[in-house]
Amino acid sequence: MSEQQIKITLAQLNPTVGDVTGNAAKARAARERAKADGADLVVLSELFIAGYPPEDLVLKPAFQSACRAAIEELARETADGGPAVLVGTPWVEDGKLYNACALLDEGRIAALRFKANLPNYGVFDEKRLFARGPASGPVTVRGVRIGVPICEDIWLEESEEYENVVECLGETGAEILIVPNGSPYARDKTDLRLSIVAARVTESGLPLIYLNEIGGQDELIFDGASFALNADLSVAAQLPAFEENITTLVWRKTADGWRCNGPVAEVVEGDRADYAACVLGLRDYVRKTGFPGVLLGVSGGIDSALCAAIAVDALGADKVRGVMLPFRYTAQVSLDDAAKLATALGIRYEVLPIADAVNGFEKILAPVFAGLERDITEENLQARARGTLLMAISNKTGAMVVTTGNKSEMSVGYATLYGDMNGGFNPIKDIYKTEVFRLSALRNSWKPDGALGPSGEVIPPNIITRPPTAELRDNQTDQDSLPPYDILDGILECLVERECSFEDTVARGYDPAIVKRVEHLLYVSEYKRRQAPPGVKISSRNFGRDRRYPITNAFRDAR
Repeated sequence: MSEQQIKITLAQLNPTVGDVTGNAAKARAARERAKADGADLVVLSELFIAGYPPEDLVLKPAFQSACRAAIEELARETADGGPAVLVGTPWVEDGKLYNACALLDEGRIAALRFKANLPNYGVFDEKRLFARGPASGPVTVRGVRIGVPICEDIWLEESEEYENVVECLGETGAEILIVPNGSPYARDKTDLRLSIVAARVTESGLPLIYLNEIGGQDELIFDGASFALNADLSVAAQLPAFEENITTLVWRKTADGWRCNGPVAEVVEGDRADYAACVLGLRDYVRKTGFPGVLLGVSGGIDSALCAAIAVDALGADKVRGVMLPFRYTAQVSLDDAAKLATALGIRYEVLPIADAVNGFEKILAPVFAGLERDITEENLQARARGTLLMAISNKTGAMVVTTGNKSEMSVGYATLYGDMNGGFNPIKDIYKTEVFRLSALRNSWKPDGALGPSGEVIPPNIITRPPTAELRDNQTDQDSLPPYDILDGILECLVERECSFEDTVARGYDPAIVKRVEHLLYVSEYKRRQAPPGVKISSRNFGRDRRYPITNAFRDAR
């Protein structure tokens, strides 16, 4: 008796939300690759035809019809005898809209499975968009019964609404579980996914394939890192992170069930993963929105230096333009370091003094400000002038402005020095200042696979080691008005990531007066953050859709 096997191709690809035709073409190309490998089935990620997440676009009837037409066309193409296709798509059935997965085989839509458990936390809002599907049995491909839980269907939660889809599939004869995902990147999420999958494998006794998309969509980054576990929890395969990958796995039926011994790629983690996510996020935002390139203000400080390195790694030096916008407070060391950075990265670089612009504003305002003391108002005019000039260059050239405010200063309303509230996208919006330093040092010794920038030292060491400020004003630094960044970031991690109370934060060893000041700045800066450009989401809670605080907010923790 010959050994029973099934070949399954994992298509870890980068769809674009709304590009139904382009996404279908990607699916078609993946099927051709699978066909060449002799595969029986090719698997694509959650809502692949629509792109993920489609948000309210998925409610548009014309979009729903376009997705359905693309699925029907792909289904007809499977009449050629090649591999079946398992692909995510929105689907309207009996007047209800579902997050669906369609099995296309033998020229038809052979089966449909609907997502039962709809996430409605953090960045997810699916209960408002989709109807709940039933917990259904497996589909059959080449005689093998395959269970298709969709993303959240394996993220078990204890609630009355939860459908145990995996349990249902095990009871109805599934032999292999294939899970199409749209799972966004967050630091240390690889371990979380593995623990969730291991729990489902242990409970069901079935091998499981976890297929995730890659790519950037607005603020979300999808890292791929698809993998499969055998029923004994051994790793059957591991795909790389942050890159498209098509891999065909051979599954063989043994006395103990289906097993695979596929390739295992190394997956970057920690700071390396964060940096790779920043690169991918900026690259896809620029590419998918159609900008020809980017420009950014280069101050000679560490934030703009890191953003410049990310931009060159994402797009190539020929698509990045740096502009130094000095004023009378700009130190010579900042001018020197900015020039060294531009040379090391190979970008186009210009120095445009802003004295005339700032002096012009002050002259216009002189009658209004007569008799009033100079204060931070005049300092902020520098930022406004810089932002205006950067946007003017953007409007004239078509290049998108990359903004450079880090999470620490965005949190407390300080990210304005170099026009950081202006522009199109911020790759370090969710990176605390202490990590900015770490990532800058890291980039001088390593870069991600596929990065387009030069190897080696690209950020002048002096930028990393000198005081953390873009401009030295009368020997002052940012930390003359803020606590040291290790303390500031520790407090913010408590208040933002953990939602700690004032008392809990102080109990971690922080000075009560400093905590009170940071908490105050955090709350009163909400309106500023609402005006900031989108940026890469790295943490479990960023200043985006998963942390939505009111601007008008009188609540403060009891002291």
